Amino acid sequence: MTPPVRIDRYDAVWRAAEPYLRSRKNDVHIPISFGYACKLLDLHLEADRDIVLLAIMLHDIGWSAFDMADIVERGFGPGKMQSDLRVLHEKEGMRLSRELLGRTGWPKTIIAAVADIIDGHDTRPRAHSLDDRLVRDADKLWRFTTTGVSVACDWFRKTPHQYADQLDTEIVLIETEAARKIATDDLAKTRTELMLHII
Repeated sequence: MTPPVRIDRYDAVWRAAEPYLRSRKNDVHIPISFGYACKLLDLHLEADRDIVLLAIMLHDIGWSAFDMADIVERGFGPGKMQSDLRVLHEKEGMRLSRELLGRTGWPKTIIAAVADIIDGHDTRPRAHSLDDRLVRDADKLWRFTTTGVSVACDWFRKTPHQYADQLDTEIVLIETEAARKIATDDLAKTRTELMLHII
């Protein structure tokens, strides 16, 4: 049986990251994604908990360097996954993660592994490792929640119904079987909660 995650182990990192979580609703996205990472780790005991949880906490802090209007225009428009802004947020996130993890006393090996996952988490075609796959999946899973649909439909200039339909086609992009099941179940729940069978 997996020991429960001791959140206090990561409190110093949460506090250090907090000023960078105000952009792009990351103060909502990151905690939800962290919860999904915990669930996925319980199903993949061979993964490194510290690397996965630190990477999911810090993977999007690089967005803090950019204006929200620019993020929506360049980061969520056509060709969004290969946009220069997406690459830049990964590079900035990698830089900031090294700084924050160093300041909070994490070992160099953990810092390097976390930075490697953050660098390319949106734009790299394939994951490097199981840890990387779990971070990428936890990052995506929040989209399938009622909160994720409610927030992201505005970024993509879609109704909740249109965005949920888009998400149906994106389940295949999720890399682990466990996460695909979670996405499918959560999207069905979201459709019910938002009454998308009617509106």
